[in-house]
This record gives sequence, structure tokens and C-alpha cells, in this order.
Amino acid sequence: MVPHLWFNQEAKEAAQFYTSIFPDSKVTNITTIRNTPSGDSDVVSFRIAEYSFMAINGGPHFQFNPSISFFINFDPSKDESARENLDQVWEKLSQGGTPLMPLQEYPFSKHYGWIKDKYGLTWQLMLTNPDGEERPFIVPSLMYVQDVVGKAEEASDFYLSVFSESRRGDIARYPAGMKPDEEGTVMFTDFMLEKQWFAAMDSAQSHNFKFNEAISLLVRCKNQEEIDYYWEKLSSDPKAEQCGWIKDRYGVSWQIWPEVMGEMMANGTTEQLNRLTNAFLQMKKINIESLIETYQSK
Repeated sequence: MVPHLWFNQEAKEAAQFYTSIFPDSKVTNITTIRNTPSGDSDVVSFRIAEYSFMAINGGPHFQFNPSISFFINFDPSKDESARENLDQVWEKLSQGGTPLMPLQEYPFSKHYGWIKDKYGLTWQLMLTNPDGEERPFIVPSLMYVQDVVGKAEEASDFYLSVFSESRRGDIARYPAGMKPDEEGTVMFTDFMLEKQWFAAMDSAQSHNFKFNEAISLLVRCKNQEEIDYYWEKLSSDPKAEQCGWIKDRYGVSWQIWPEVMGEMMANGTTEQLNRLTNAFLQMKKINIESLIETYQSK
């Protein structure tokens, strides 16, 4: 699964910014698809510390918000300069950004802060406890608010049932006396889907945002059988079904994509890319056979 970031026109600029901040990071591919509903759009693939992201220039339709953020785990047992490196990343993300929780000590971490960067994307930088079970450097985090508050455990159980090689990690619940959060709802949990870690939490605080299409989770499928399976399991809103996009029962957006799509976009000629774009823009659920046939036609 690859987090997919929807920008207005800043996808390339943002990818270059992020890859300049983190080690072992680089832009891996830029493809321009033409004649989309938003005009010509750059699709950018990049890696941050070996973690894959995609981004698109899709126009001003969706804006980032903290409902999906990214934990960045700095582990002192792996890096003796973990705290200093965290501070450096915080400083760079602070340029034009806005702290949501100040960088300081909290009960759950000796050094933690939550920040919105200049593009609106939010990051949770944490000095981790080296005595706990190891977690990857980057973990996407979902926050259940408004009409889905209290659903973090149910939602993560649902995802665990859909994806293989999955298991729950930690779970911590709100105790009594933390109104408006209800006792027993999820203060924090993390879970593995297809060997990839995610986190989730409930928040009954007053929030003016919820899940939207600005950040979606792109599921790369090997064949049509996998596409059909994830589409059936995850899609909950027929109105959201378009170009491989779906929305689940909790409002989280997903893209159910064939792996061959990435290969065609990376290697196709201008004519092939135009045919490919015209084909998938007409589809709801992606049909691999039809897509390949259109791409290869003369």
C-alpha cells in the first residue's frame, strides 16, 4: 500500500522538498498525464527513507488535514543522534509550517511534536522507546473524528480481516475522566496490514475536518482477481467509485490499482500514455485486460 498525496500544483516541488529532508530518499519517477479533468497532471513517485509515496497535481479539489498523518519514529537504539536528527527534521518542516502539538516531552514520549508543513501535510515526530517492539521509521496514522469517532478499533479490526499477513500491535484506551473522549475508546493502536504498519486513534475533540481524498491509500494488485477482491471488500460508497478510487465505510479513500499500471505509466510513449489515460478515466473499477489492450493498440 502506498500513501497517495493530492496536491494542487505542487507535487514535484513537495516531493523534492521531502526527499531533501530525509536520508535514503529520492524521487523515482515523474510522469505527466494529459487531458485529465484537472488538465495536465504530474504523477510523482518518491521514497522517503525507503518508504514509497505517490503524489499528483490534481487541482484545488482536496486539501490535506490531520485525519491522516505520518509518524516519524526516531529510535535511539538504532541512531545515537536520534534526538538531534528529529530536531533537524522538525526545524525544516517548521519552515512555513504550523505546530499542532509543540515539540516537548509527553507521557508517551520523551520528545514528540505534531506539525503541519507548508503544504498542509501533517507529521508526528517521535523519539521512540527502544525497549518496545521495533516499528518502521514511517507509519501512516488515521484519526477517527466526527461521525466515525469511537470507530478506530472497529475500523482496524475490519482492515485486519481484509488484508493478509496482518496483526494488531499495541492498543491503549482512554481511561475515565478524559471527556469528551469516551472511556474505552482508542487513544492509540497500531496494526500490520500486508506486513506494513499503520496506526489509528479516536478523538472526540472538536475538529473541523475528517477523512477526504487528499490522502488515499493505493493498493497495488497483481491481477484482476485481487482488484475484484479489494473492490468488493472496501468499497462502500458507489458515488465515490471512479478511476480505481473507492471510499470505505469509515470515509477513508483507497485506490485499487494494478501493478502493471505503474509500469505502463513509467515506460509508455506519449501516445500510449494518452490512450491509457483516456481508458482509465472512463472506468470505475479498473479492468486490466481492457487497459493493456488499449495501451498496446496501434
